[in-house]
Amino acid sequence: QVQLVESGGGLVQPGGSLRLSCAASGTIFIIYAMAWYRQAPGKQRELVARITRGGSTNYADSVKGRFTISRDNAKNTVYLQMNSLKPEDTDVYYCYADILRVGGRQDYWGQGTQVTVSS
Repeated sequence: QVQLVESGGGLVQPGGSLRLSCAASGTIFIIYAMAWYRQAPGKQRELVARITRGGSTNYADSVKGRFTISRDNAKNTVYLQMNSLKPEDTDVYYCYADILRVGGRQDYWGQGTQVTVSS
């Protein structure tokens, strides 16, 4: 059984910062790509940022220059540093990981963490 557990969401004022964390646990051989997505009610889930095992990154245009994704392979953890937050960043943020484990390779998702940007 593999689980992704997110933390770090909350309420922040416009212009503020938050750091999200997501730790994978279970019997894991390799974690390939990890990513953060976000989703508002009634909308499709969208990619925020993605990082490969080797550290290559890509970002949604809306967050470039403000958000930074990173990972610690020894801890099976991915982070999202969010700076200069805007009200339009308010969403539920989901962690994603492409994991090879006993039984094969599979996509995994976290339970989601709410980020609210409001004064």
